[in-house]
Amino acid sequence: MRTPRLVVAGAALAAAFFALPVAALVARAPWSAALDVLARPMAREALRISLVASGAAVLLALALALPLAWILARTRFPGRSIVRLIVVLPMVLPPVVAGVGLLAAFGRRGMLGGALEALGVQLPFTLAAAVLAATFVSAPFLVLSLEAGLRGLDPRVEEAAATLGASAPRVAWTVVLPALRPALLAGTGLAWARALGEFGATITFAGNLRGRTQTLPLAVYETLQTDPGAALVLSLGLLGLSALLLVALRGLAARGPA
Repeated sequence: MRTPRLVVAGAALAAAFFALPVAALVARAPWSAALDVLARPMAREALRISLVASGAAVLLALALALPLAWILARTRFPGRSIVRLIVVLPMVLPPVVAGVGLLAAFGRRGMLGGALEALGVQLPFTLAAAVLAATFVSAPFLVLSLEAGLRGLDPRVEEAAATLGASAPRVAWTVVLPALRPALLAGTGLAWARALGEFGATITFAGNLRGRTQTLPLAVYETLQTDPGAALVLSLGLLGLSALLLVALRGLAARGPA
């Protein structure tokens, strides 16, 4: 069956809508100065902090998302829909609101601020705060991806492994996780890209301190105020990094279990 021309036209218009900002970045960027901009200490430090914060956020998101997705996909309990709503809420919250919420929870005057301070832990305006902010906004992508993957698995395969004498941890490690690989990698790619691009929650909870909490998106924002050309170059660098990450993880997911 041929695709209707109206659908083709609509798809072309949609593709152009998403491609135009990227094309504008490429066309307007001062390529002759790109290497100088990327070699600036601020750019190098911001890139390092972005990679550290987003990488740590993805690891923390994995630790939170795996058990949570398992419970949501396979356990019936009162309030499950409410738990799912709370988990996905960061996906639609304005990032600044997420940052304010993190401050209200973990700030010095927050709900847990006193307990953390008694332990000698101060989170706001530190790299750890940037990690928490990135985790808060990116983990829902992993939870939803893993939950969908778990729901799509055939439980009879796990039951067969159990009847052959495999323990529950061994079934999870040798049967469930390999089958979840595509969902795991796809969710990780989305979560990592989201963590790399996080802005609002980070600047609210971790601040914009050069060499300490200034990630690449924050560096783009600061640079835009005084040097729009350099901001375009930094934006392209962040765009390329995110695209490379998504393509790499998508390629791994497409290979399927080893």
